[in-house]
Amino acid sequence: MSINKLLHKDSHRSLIKSTSILSLGTLSSRILGLARDVIVAKLLGTGFRADAFFVASKIPNLFRDLVGEGAMNAAVVPVLSEYKEKEDIKTFWEFANTLLVWSMIVLSAITISGIIAAPVVVRVIAPGFMADPEKLALTINLTRFMFPYLIFIGLTAYSMGILFSFRSFAVPAFSPCLLNIAMIVAVLIYSRAMRDPVLGLAIGVLAGGVLQLAAQWIPLIRMGMPCRRPKTLRHPGAVKIGRLLIPRLLGGGVYQLSILLDTFCASLSSIVGQGGISAIYYANRIIQGPMGIFGVAMASAVLPTLSGLFHRNDVASLKRTIIFSLENIFFVMCPSMVVLVLLSEPIIRIFFERGEFGLYSTMITSSALSYYAIGLLSFGGIKILVSVFYALQDTRTPALVAAFCLAINATLNFILMFPLKVSGIALASAVAGTADFLILFYILDKRLGGFDTDLFRYFFKVFTAAAMTGVTVFWLWQYLTFIHAILRFVIIGVAGICVYEAICLAFRVDQARKIWDWVRGVKHEYPGKN
Repeated sequence: MSINKLLHKDSHRSLIKSTSILSLGTLSSRILGLARDVIVAKLLGTGFRADAFFVASKIPNLFRDLVGEGAMNAAVVPVLSEYKEKEDIKTFWEFANTLLVWSMIVLSAITISGIIAAPVVVRVIAPGFMADPEKLALTINLTRFMFPYLIFIGLTAYSMGILFSFRSFAVPAFSPCLLNIAMIVAVLIYSRAMRDPVLGLAIGVLAGGVLQLAAQWIPLIRMGMPCRRPKTLRHPGAVKIGRLLIPRLLGGGVYQLSILLDTFCASLSSIVGQGGISAIYYANRIIQGPMGIFGVAMASAVLPTLSGLFHRNDVASLKRTIIFSLENIFFVMCPSMVVLVLLSEPIIRIFFERGEFGLYSTMITSSALSYYAIGLLSFGGIKILVSVFYALQDTRTPALVAAFCLAINATLNFILMFPLKVSGIALASAVAGTADFLILFYILDKRLGGFDTDLFRYFFKVFTAAAMTGVTVFWLWQYLTFIHAILRFVIIGVAGICVYEAICLAFRVDQARKIWDWVRGVKHEYPGKN
């Protein structure tokens, strides 16, 4: 085997290792997040307090994506990776220090503005709340109380970007667990003290933000990050990030507009029914399981690698890495999509139906989940493709495509919400997401001179395997009725994984073969490796 192919194999191995760390951390966070959501669903259901909290927490999180995690992926990591490749360590730390000071200034300004403008913002985002003065007042108060979370989580995102540039993924992967732990502890304390559990959730959000930020700073200080005021804020790296962020802010703004549009429509209870916002939230939490555990993890892990390949002008390796990432996304997301579509109702019933979360809540949430799941494959693919454009330091193209797909989403929202209620909002997002993925893939294929790959053949194989697995799982769920629901869900889940693995092995899917070799303890040795 040639040296280039050997390096290629090792880079993929390193990418899978990084993704595994991020996936394990995200899995831990998602399990804790599910436990948190189960508790919240039991205490609040899909009532007006739940709707108020979800809208209030959504507002600072919108800015979090724009100037926090979204900015990190779009500009911070690519530019930091470039400095890491080309400059000495002292110059790198000076740049990182300047970046954090700028982030503190911007985040603080947004937070103060958000607290002042909260009454206006809530009325614009959720106009349906104005029909209920108590619900509106609670949402405004919660928004003001939780807005400082933006400062903590924004600084956390920039700190994570610095750690990513060093290929340090463990702390960023597991630190989100701290938010869920803080929220669970706070809501349990407040609910048992006979106080409003919504206030406990809000306190938990702020405490979780502080804990996540503290967790990032421990490894940064150990790495030698200086804690001093920069000589000047007009650092060339900061200026470059600012230029990259302008189209990213526009694109991110378009994405956030689609979220706000969904919230706007879901708040119109006279059209979509009561509890629409809560139903969308809980359905999205289930969708974010496979998305976060693998889609977001893979995108975060691959971004520094793609940035490095771009700066070395290694187009061939860049294309191989993109295809490798998409194949892994397809391998995981296809069966997840099929199972969530077919078993949405029992999944919601098992996880959430208790306390204030009754049969009506289960029905509207499971319906939204099944329609959101249609777009799961595209949602995961978009994460990879957008990371590719960011690595190429092109933040303009994803923004333009997102704007076009927002128009699709908006049009379908107002068409489908009348016959399908909340489900129409979910279906509109799935269709718009699919269009987004296909357009980005087409543009990237043309820009890189064609991928020259059997990706569509690969997709057909894994989708066929997923469909066959879905039929098997659905049949087992219908006929194993004598087993307790939770135990039945676990048994059928394990059976589904085994069936999918077996079918993929029969179809000669490479990922399935590697999993089978790992189970058997077979190790592959490459020439030249000790």
